[in-house]
Amino acid sequence: MGIRRREALLFLASGIGVAALGYRGTEAATSPLKFRPVRGVMPIPTDGLTPAQQKTVYAKVEVLDDLVLPEGYTYEVLAAWGDPLGDGRFGYNNDYLSFVSAGNDQAYLTVNFEYISARTWMETYQPVIGQALPIAEVEKAMASGPIDVSRLPADSPLRQAIEQIAVAAMQDLGIGVMTIRREGQRWVKAPSPADRRITGISGWKDGRYLKATGPATLIFAKTQGQGYLDGLGDRIIGTFGNCAGGTTPWGTVLSCEENFQYLVAEPVYPDGTSFAPATRPFTVADGELAGHGSALGLAGNKYGWVVEVDPANPNDYGTKHTWLGRFRHEAVGIRVVPGKPLAFYSGCDRRGGHLYKFVSREVVRNPKDKSNSRLLTDGMLYAAKFHPDGTGQWIPLAPDTPVNPDPPEVHAGGFINLPKRPEGGFAPVTTTAEVEQYKQRFKTLGDLYTGTLQEKQGAILIDAHYAASAAGATCTARPEDTVIAADGTLYIAFTSGSPNSVDGGPDERVFVGPANLRSYEPGWIMALREKDGEPAALTFTWEMVATGGEPALGGAGFCNPDNLMVDPAGHLWMVTDISTSRLNSPAHIPGSGRYGNNSMWFIPTHGPQAGQAFLFGIGPMECELTGPCLSDDGRTLFLAVQHPGEQLGMRKDGAKRVLQVRMQDTEGDRFIQERVVPLGSNWPSKTPNAPPKPAVVAIRRLDGQPLV
Repeated sequence: MGIRRREALLFLASGIGVAALGYRGTEAATSPLKFRPVRGVMPIPTDGLTPAQQKTVYAKVEVLDDLVLPEGYTYEVLAAWGDPLGDGRFGYNNDYLSFVSAGNDQAYLTVNFEYISARTWMETYQPVIGQALPIAEVEKAMASGPIDVSRLPADSPLRQAIEQIAVAAMQDLGIGVMTIRREGQRWVKAPSPADRRITGISGWKDGRYLKATGPATLIFAKTQGQGYLDGLGDRIIGTFGNCAGGTTPWGTVLSCEENFQYLVAEPVYPDGTSFAPATRPFTVADGELAGHGSALGLAGNKYGWVVEVDPANPNDYGTKHTWLGRFRHEAVGIRVVPGKPLAFYSGCDRRGGHLYKFVSREVVRNPKDKSNSRLLTDGMLYAAKFHPDGTGQWIPLAPDTPVNPDPPEVHAGGFINLPKRPEGGFAPVTTTAEVEQYKQRFKTLGDLYTGTLQEKQGAILIDAHYAASAAGATCTARPEDTVIAADGTLYIAFTSGSPNSVDGGPDERVFVGPANLRSYEPGWIMALREKDGEPAALTFTWEMVATGGEPALGGAGFCNPDNLMVDPAGHLWMVTDISTSRLNSPAHIPGSGRYGNNSMWFIPTHGPQAGQAFLFGIGPMECELTGPCLSDDGRTLFLAVQHPGEQLGMRKDGAKRVLQVRMQDTEGDRFIQERVVPLGSNWPSKTPNAPPKPAVVAIRRLDGQPLV
């Protein structure tokens, strides 16, 4: 469908016309923008208004349950949850998108399916998929708590009901390859033999196992170990938690397994084997669903990897390259320079997660040669150490690397998790004295793991997050996307500097907000540059190029930056990831609800407006915008709309509420905003009482010109 929107919001109380809300002539003359920014719910420096106008214009606003774009832009829905795809269906919560040309106005659009929003998924599964799930039956049986499914007889009706729910959920996760074709200005689905689904249970009963390379395969192949073994050797059932990713110059797609810990057991023993599935038991209660991988007996150490898929090969169901490490991968920044080693960057999206770089042992000859995939099978994984002075170094995650954790006291939250020995798993330490005792007990990373030297390397990669903490890598502020610009600059979206009680938080000597604010929630975008521009350099410099937060407090006007895209001119495009529970929530501290719905921004990286943020689009209710990517000609922007209606589900009979929100203009003067907010979502159909569905859209200009 095609939708046109002039403005982000309806300004119910203002008498100012559209022309008066536009940019002043002097700004337009120097701006790299090709669009007139939409208006959000918050006054920002780039809205073209004086502070006095802001208090009038933003006094009363209505949020829309739609994808709102600038005037002159439109979108079409390419595919939504439940649509046919290959021999399966289009999955749930589409995230990373990869456009790979197939010639003759055809392309492969590879789509990640990250997770299911359980409450809304369960509410809408039957009307969308046409089948009923035994949710109520299982919830009743589990009223007293989670169940270890492995202890139930195979013919148990309860076990069969649990497996039915788990399988349905797993079928909506993973990766999809969808062939598309351009017809005029539009792209449409064009099913081909390459179309397929790689789900959370590929290989479980169909023999379509995923493969693996690198040192961790020695652990997978064990027939005896300290922990749980699935008996499959290096064969792997499925992929899930597929968040962001990357696309190689040789036409393969890298899909990142992020929050796998909700589905399977994350901790491992010193030999790299998994904790038992029962440590992450199956649970369905109060609109939540967890442990669906454990219900099917999956080994946790086989998830949390980067999966490479060739979209053009219909028989390729994915390879997990274990040299890239096991952690909560958000994305892959890909640096390919002829005559140099590969450099692949990825962040661990947890509070206190690290930034990593893989460097191949061999060098690249031809960047477009598909045999470059072999370079991912041997090399070294490094973790970043950031210094407050804007410099840093890469620490190898190798058995001979010294144990040297940072002091717990410098972290938001006041602790750091380290490998727990000999029991396995991890445990928090809270004082420098404990760290010193730890260093006396364990001299190198190899002392924390067991087996041969090669097996220790495999176990370190499996336990990468905790091994990196032990080696002294910097705990950071939820590193989400990592993208490489043409000049080799790595841009990193650090989504949130707040800690939690499980993972801790970032090093507050490095991650500090405006006015020296600590535990800074709105986030940053960092530029990292390797010494002498070398992909394999062991030192780097860094700087923050954009800071989230309210403008009156020193921020650029966005909150929680997530996926990034670099356009052909080298400028950044960014989408935000404010948690659903905090969207349009005026009472929340530190006030993320003031930012309205999740949104998409344009941030120039050079010129007089470098670092400023211009609002390009606003998502439907309770959604997250993800995976922006451009077609080769720059005329189409593909974008995923993830989990509309995630918290309140289906919008019924046009329900809405009116909020009184405390706001401030760009100079800090306070005022009260009346905000009309839909309750739930009916996107993408926008038909009253229709189920909300995640979907992928194609955005274009109505005049057919390139977007950027």
